[in-house]
Amino acid sequence: MRIVRLMNSPGGRIARGLAGAALIVAGGVTGGFGGLVLALVGLVPLVAGAAGICLAAPLLRAPARAR
Repeated sequence: MRIVRLMNSPGGRIARGLAGAALIVAGGVTGGFGGLVLALVGLVPLVAGAAGICLAAPLLRAPARAR
């Protein structure tokens, strides 16, 4: 539950957005099919951070969105 609160805080959302952006940039630098896959994987934390959804919350039986 504690990790979900951290990830739903503004700092956690910013960290997820930065991690997603870093994965997208790394995928672009890498190039090829592997780089494309890495960039697409980077979209997941970027979008989740922007939407304020913690994807680990259902595994921990916590609300996915901050209240």
